[in-house]
Amino acid sequence: MMKHFAPLCVGLVLMTSLTAFAEEKDAKTISFGDGHLEMTVPEGWKTVQPSVRIIEHEFAAPAKEEGATAGRATLMGAGGGVKANVDRWKKQFAKLTGDEAKEEKIAGQTVHFIELKGDYKDQRGPFAPAVLKEDYTVMGAIIVTDKLGDYFLKLYGPSDTISENKEKFTDMVKSLKVK
Repeated sequence: MMKHFAPLCVGLVLMTSLTAFAEEKDAKTISFGDGHLEMTVPEGWKTVQPSVRIIEHEFAAPAKEEGATAGRATLMGAGGGVKANVDRWKKQFAKLTGDEAKEEKIAGQTVHFIELKGDYKDQRGPFAPAVLKEDYTVMGAIIVTDKLGDYFLKLYGPSDTISENKEKFTDMVKSLKVK
């Protein structure tokens, strides 16, 4: 019985891997907020295992050119409010050269769009050393809900890579649906 089971397992693993690979090429929908919110992830953005537990979803946005650094997108729920989190994001820059903010209503929710540019202190954890990255951009969307708390979608990376993904980021946020 076991000798017949092994090929079946290998086939299922291979089929699952191929399906997962195919899904990365197409846009897909993610849910968050205990399943009450959803957004469509842009085509070409690859799902990444979140580097820390508080991140619900993580993606790699394609670099502008082959061999360049991809953008990193994270989605998580957090407290602290809009101003405190934007101030924290600003402090992640050694030198801030651009700072834009606007507010929109999407799917009945208030969304704060933030765009910051400059020399970024990339720190992948609270105790990890920061690495200075010149000419970086952070795009953020803070979704404020009455019942589910605040959700933070943050895309950052080299400015040319983020510029290539800016429209996709905005489209992702504007795809927000409340269920």
